[in-house]
Amino acid sequence: MSEAVQVAVEAALAAGKILRERKDQIGAVSYKEFYDPVTEVDLLCERTIIDRIKKTFPDHDILAEESGNAEGNPSTSKWIIDPLDGTLNFSHGYPCYCVSIGLEHEGQLEAGVVYNPCLDELFVAERGQGATLNGKPIKVSPIPILKESLLVTGFHPKVVNSLDDNLNHFCRFMKACQAVRRPGSAAMDLVYTAMGRFEGFWELKLSPWDVAGGMLIAKEAGATLTKFDGSPVTIYDEEILVSNGQVHQEMVDILQGKPLNT
Repeated sequence: MSEAVQVAVEAALAAGKILRERKDQIGAVSYKEFYDPVTEVDLLCERTIIDRIKKTFPDHDILAEESGNAEGNPSTSKWIIDPLDGTLNFSHGYPCYCVSIGLEHEGQLEAGVVYNPCLDELFVAERGQGATLNGKPIKVSPIPILKESLLVTGFHPKVVNSLDDNLNHFCRFMKACQAVRRPGSAAMDLVYTAMGRFEGFWELKLSPWDVAGGMLIAKEAGATLTKFDGSPVTIYDEEILVSNGQVHQEMVDILQGKPLNT
């Protein structure tokens, strides 16, 4: 395990400990925009993660959900942090949320860590080294067709004021697969697709911190990652499609509005 991955793991576990300790004491809740809450715990976890990273890598850039860009001297390395992915779930006591940390070097993801403190699940990936859950290798599901697949998606708060709200895609997929789930954490959706609990995941209006950790984990577990039209995707795109590869083209076809297979 590289030093960067070790730091990311330690930071994620430290933030996860705070989430467990504060799950019944979330403190004040404010709103960045309609239905997009931030709690005292978000901020505390973010500070904890950044302090841990800066202790070892003081010159690295930081892109974090609550504090935005924190750049010092120009660096080729950037940490992308979501201290609490699933804040709305956390604020309601619904146990589906996580810590997500990704490291980008010269525009390429090098490390990804996602920690689910509710189930003590630690997902880790390093570029070219595969992905693990609690130290054991993971890989995507072998299910070959969409009608036998369990899919997952989400609805970002931004859809409230948008006609591009993902409901059309949701309805079409519901008629083409076994079922669609909507847990409320994009990072969790990504890693659960990576480990084969879901065959595919798609979502709109995401930010880099929502996906940076999970995207590398999914890729290293053998997932196919694109935009909705099948073209290459980065953490800076606002749409993402991730699958086990087997059902990817079927998902692209549905997202592009092609007739459903019956």
